[in-house]
Amino acid sequence: MARLPPETFRLPVARMREGYYTDQYFNLTRELLEAEDRHPRVLMQAFQKEEAILGGIDEAIAIVKQCAGRHVDGGWEDGWDELDVRALNEGDEVAPFETVLTIEGDYSLFAHLETCYLGCMARRTLVMRNVRAVVQAAHGKPILFFPARHDHWLVQTGDGWAAHVAGAIGVSTDAQASWWGGRGVGTVPHALIAAYGGDTVAAARAFADRYHADTNITVLVDFENDSVRTALEVAEALGEDLWGVRLDTSERLVDEALRDEPHPALHHGVTPLLARRVRDALDSAGYEHVRIVVSGGFDAEKITRFEAEGTPVDAYGVGSSLLHGQNDFTADVVRVDGRPVAKVGRHERPNPRLDVVT
Repeated sequence: MARLPPETFRLPVARMREGYYTDQYFNLTRELLEAEDRHPRVLMQAFQKEEAILGGIDEAIAIVKQCAGRHVDGGWEDGWDELDVRALNEGDEVAPFETVLTIEGDYSLFAHLETCYLGCMARRTLVMRNVRAVVQAAHGKPILFFPARHDHWLVQTGDGWAAHVAGAIGVSTDAQASWWGGRGVGTVPHALIAAYGGDTVAAARAFADRYHADTNITVLVDFENDSVRTALEVAEALGEDLWGVRLDTSERLVDEALRDEPHPALHHGVTPLLARRVRDALDSAGYEHVRIVVSGGFDAEKITRFEAEGTPVDAYGVGSSLLHGQNDFTADVVRVDGRPVAKVGRHERPNPRLDVVT
């Protein structure tokens, strides 16, 4: 896969060059080296400590390409051409402590960038690792990436790209899809149903009349906590215009279709049994074409359970769980002016998988 060009990321280049987003000790380090006219040629290597899927590497490279250098006589002198940069690629599987990026050259040219390029890789690799886990758990069924509302809007573009590379089939905002030229996808939301007085059929019909030619019409059917009845009503009203129904029952509730089941504690939220009840009802009424999408508290573990039980689900909507955890990166100087130099416990880890970045 070709690397994303630096302009994709719309970086705040001027502020990155001045160290606005950088841990202050790196800024002071650069300032001291320049003041003393000290220009050590270092080899910096970056790694993380988990089995992971590498993300954010193209963004990290873009930061170095556009922001390495020095201020000279009121202007900016680019430093990229003086550096030797080698890196793995977006979506590469990486082992614990495997070197994913090296930067070799005058340290004063890029000392101020470490905070930024490590942060890119930490965030995007976390998303990639989590998305890949649910993609694998779903055994090829589509994963819809729905965590936009659970984090700051500024992270959407890169997170969406990370999810796309890791295997998510759809994202919910245009920003998340922008780096590959896609569009956000979604369902008839609860808010629109409320705007139609709580009438799911009326909201769905209006939505389908306007948008059926542009998107797959998928309707939430839990507004009245009666998913079987509502799914049938929507299917009857929309016919072939209906692509799917989405089950999103609150984990505090038991759907009306399961109200008479023993052991109510086992039936809160979206369950395999609820999906089967909806599937059976749709099929019996002749709506075999209508897909079932499930959402609400899904992660790799819950998807694995649904798949193990053969649950009739066509796609999974996954949200906040895809942002959980951490995947920290570290960068170390391991060689200075040709001599091995690293803090105790760290050492140079050559990696023949790294590609030269031009």
